[in-house]
Amino acid sequence: MRSVLVAAGALIDADGRVLVTRRPEGKTMAGLWEFPGGKVEAGETPEDALIRELEEELGLEIPSGCLAPLAFASHAYDDFHVVILLYVCRKWRGSPRGREGQAVKWVRPLKLQAGEMPPADAPLIPALIEHL
Repeated sequence: MRSVLVAAGALIDADGRVLVTRRPEGKTMAGLWEFPGGKVEAGETPEDALIRELEEELGLEIPSGCLAPLAFASHAYDDFHVVILLYVCRKWRGSPRGREGQAVKWVRPLKLQAGEMPPADAPLIPALIEHL
């Protein structure tokens, strides 16, 4: 079974809300909400991967040093295993917009629902709530 390392971001706004993005049609688990981010490519650090992904997906510029590691989750799907590293980010430049056709929304952490997120993301919710 192949393993995938993913860096994800919990972007927290001034009101204490977190940004989630909806997986677009045509992708695995389409319609579910997730923390933005993506795969760590060969030769990349997780932080570099997350900065790259947030720019590609949402048009955000993340200053280096503004990512704080929070939690990780490990989950086996039928055809691969994923480890998600979740970082908290409170500073960025730009306004988030779905550059790949995905919807974005700000939600209160207590309103995040495990059933509305991919199974690998769900265990990260309690750590985020406790952090805030």
